[in-house]
Amino acid sequence: MRILLLGKIGQLGWELNRTLAPLGELTALDYPDIDLTGSEIQGTIQDLYPQVVINATAYTAVDRAEREPEIAGAINGRAPGLMAEAAKAIGAGLIHYSTDYVFDGKKGQAYTEIDTPNPLGVYGSSKLAGEQAIQEAGGAYLILRTSWVYSMRRDNFVRKALQWARQNRVLRVVTDQVSNPTWARMLAEVTAQLLARSANSPDQWIEERKGIYHLAGSGYASRMEWVQEILRLDPQPEEQVVQEIQPALTSDFPTPAERPLYSALNCERFRQTFELSLPDWRTALKLAMAEQ
Repeated sequence: MRILLLGKIGQLGWELNRTLAPLGELTALDYPDIDLTGSEIQGTIQDLYPQVVINATAYTAVDRAEREPEIAGAINGRAPGLMAEAAKAIGAGLIHYSTDYVFDGKKGQAYTEIDTPNPLGVYGSSKLAGEQAIQEAGGAYLILRTSWVYSMRRDNFVRKALQWARQNRVLRVVTDQVSNPTWARMLAEVTAQLLARSANSPDQWIEERKGIYHLAGSGYASRMEWVQEILRLDPQPEEQVVQEIQPALTSDFPTPAERPLYSALNCERFRQTFELSLPDWRTALKLAMAEQ
């Protein structure tokens, strides 16, 4: 199987680069090898002629996106559509990752794929535009919405929580943001399992199952619950200086971009379709923290 991975150095891309390698001939690219703000990506896909394109690229700086809507729109919105068009032209399948931020978080319960998106900021809007561009292009695609992705490398919420606990005696953590913590490695491993099932015809296999699916860690947590579990599982707890974790509200921490509050994802459709699911977020976090 010829696989093209776009975005090999991010949290998810780094894991995908490892999990996809055993499946066949893997080409993994990232900036500066590719420029997602232009149309050259289509030529790259056509030249490499993969059977499946995995797009792990994204502009993920939620607050900075409010100041850089053009760049966020180019990377998150326009580029996925160009990838989908190029993949369709050569008969390749496309797997693309999206986000819980396409929702406004006001439903009060976990979102399903049939719920209407209503993003609150530039980041969510740009990711929704990417979904729509892929759908408009047609072809064989899987759009996998996920949430609160972390790993034990690069900058993310888990590493920040560990750092905060080593620098502050009192932490204030919001209790009104709720979603699914998702370990990047588990997300990558399930992606590899999907492709392994497609034998050597990923385009046809994906075409038969094309659509949007929610894929995130099982169960939901608030930011407060997540931090408490992170610190409980800290392999070097003796380095912590934190003595108290105080509850707070999102409104206590004004940011340029508004965050959805209850943006948990219901992943039942994915489980029923593929007979796969990610483990409980606590189980995954324990495994991830063991590598810290």
